Amino acid sequence: MAVIEARNVSKMYQTQSAPVIALEDVSLSVERGEFIALVGKSGGGKSTLLNLCGAMDFPTSGEVSIDGQITTRLSDAELTRLRREKVGFIFQSFQLLHTLTAIENVELPLLLAREAKAREIARERLRWVDMSEYEGRYPHQLSGGQQQRVAIARALAHDPKVLLADEPTGNLDTATGDMVLALLSRTAREFGVALMMATHSADSTAIADRVLRLRDGRLEHAAVLR
Repeated sequence: MAVIEARNVSKMYQTQSAPVIALEDVSLSVERGEFIALVGKSGGGKSTLLNLCGAMDFPTSGEVSIDGQITTRLSDAELTRLRREKVGFIFQSFQLLHTLTAIENVELPLLLAREAKAREIARERLRWVDMSEYEGRYPHQLSGGQQQRVAIARALAHDPKVLLADEPTGNLDTATGDMVLALLSRTAREFGVALMMATHSADSTAIADRVLRLRDGRLEHAAVLR
């Protein structure tokens, strides 16, 4: 069974002038350990689709399921548990808390979930992204690539089923971005997560298993890369 499944999903936003269709009749599935790249121009629906697949938003019509759970059928408490336990997010701007050290940033979601071994897990995740020696540093003391590695460690802290990355290399130079992409590919394989990445960069798609192209809210085609 697919970890992420969208079935005939459409999303419409009502504005003062007219309704805006962000997604129209999109269907896709992402398996465990699969790395999907979403490409297309700004406004094409990439971020909207990521938000739906992370239960941060809900379709106007159609269904999205995450690890077998249909998001629109869950209560607020069940949605909170689903996001906390099964979904990890990685952002272009890293979204680290600047008053916390690297290890405290990774540890925070575990503490909120009342995980007894929060510090031990956080240290292991930092080791996995090769950031152990920087665990006591604050974000302003880290390079962009180092901050993104901490963000990846944080997203993996609770061992999610789904990992969603929105332009994860957008603030990085080419060499650092390539390193982050390689780490994401390794994450999909070794953690077995269903990984979806939105990107403007055609170069970023080379490491993905499949490329899905969105244009004006519609899914155009899927290219199998390997």
